[in-house]
Order: sequence, then structure tokens, then C-alpha cells
Amino acid sequence: MTADTDRVTSLEILVTEQEKTIEELSAQIAEQWTVIEAMRRKLDALTDRFLVLEEQTTPDIPVTKPPHW
Repeated sequence: MTADTDRVTSLEILVTEQEKTIEELSAQIAEQWTVIEAMRRKLDALTDRFLVLEEQTTPDIPVTKPPHW
């Protein structure tokens, strides 16, 4: 019966270690998601600023017929 008790104890230890690992990985994923969301907001803001600057610097080119017309 000692072998069964040792086996159960080993399995309990393994399960406990796996639960800890899962919790740590879950926390890391949550932290990474927060970083990704912040980066997405910054990218959106930079994209908007770039588009505004691009519109401001684009010269107004009148629509005219080419010289050969």
C-alpha cells in the first residue's frame, strides 16, 4: 500500500506544479495582452497623425489636360 500512497503523492505534487505553471502562464498572457492593446492604441494614433501630415503636405494638383491635348 506504500507504493500506491507514494504514487498518489507524486501525482498530487505533479498536479500542484502544473497548476502553478498554468497560473503563471495565464498571468503572463494577461500582461502581454495589456501591452499589445497599448501598442495597438499607439499605432492607431500614429497612423492617424501620419495621415493628417500626409494630407497637409500633399500639394493641391489641379486637374488639367495634359499638354498634348
